[in-house]
Amino acid sequence: MTLAEAEEYTRTLAHTHYENFPVVTKLLPRDLRQPFYNVYAFCRWADDLGDEVESSEESLSLLAWWRSGLEDCLNNRAQHPVYVALGHTIRQRNVPPDLFHDLISAFERDQRQTRYETFADLQSYCVQSANPVGRILLHLAEAANDETLRLSDDVCTGLQLINFWQDVHRDLQIGRVYLPQEDLNRYGVNESDLAHGRSTPAFQRLLAFQVDRAEQLLLSGGPLGQRVPRNIRFDIRLFALGGLHLCDKIRQIDYRVLEQRPKLSKADLLSLAWKATTGTGFRK
Repeated sequence: MTLAEAEEYTRTLAHTHYENFPVVTKLLPRDLRQPFYNVYAFCRWADDLGDEVESSEESLSLLAWWRSGLEDCLNNRAQHPVYVALGHTIRQRNVPPDLFHDLISAFERDQRQTRYETFADLQSYCVQSANPVGRILLHLAEAANDETLRLSDDVCTGLQLINFWQDVHRDLQIGRVYLPQEDLNRYGVNESDLAHGRSTPAFQRLLAFQVDRAEQLLLSGGPLGQRVPRNIRFDIRLFALGGLHLCDKIRQIDYRVLEQRPKLSKADLLSLAWKATTGTGFRK
């Protein structure tokens, strides 16, 4: 497969999957759009190999195959279209390969670990599953330094957490509970409460605590939108603001995420786009 054919494949993949936020916006510089598509395609494939396969054993086998493809990619022997495109991006943009290995490790961890005893344990998962994405994007934009990487980690962990709290019911259906066991115990919530699909007062208090926790991380990383080059500020702000708006969406339904899944509407995205353009919306 030629590079042009591989890049067409990753673009098509990015345009045909629903995500909370657009993978690439029209305000993103043209020279960054294809690299973003290539990284997205890598993540999309790894995610599907982890979540769209019937057994954990099969998922782990397929993820091992995906990791071997990454090694071939890094050694300029790529065969898969995603890796043909991604290999060009990694070499062109000098992106640290370990970040891609970390993402695969997170998907493997999902097959082996379905419960988290402490919040620190959950954070360690986010270090592999979420933070590498922000770091990769900063490297693509040549905007990676100690400060931006730290702020990006806060935004990415905050986004990962609020996505967990948005999807408590969905995750439970595939056997995963990301709510830390120590917090379930503290608030007097057990898994049978979650399985019944009713948001009890105790669950609502628990989720309010978790939403506040995610929001604080998003706000802590908010200054990232001022620390990166102007040509990527819109996209960075849009992601962070989207996470904050999901916090508000969950509050608006009184934390009843077991009964309904909050998500961003087209009107929400338009409002967020305006705030990202003007640099407003980071309250508190």
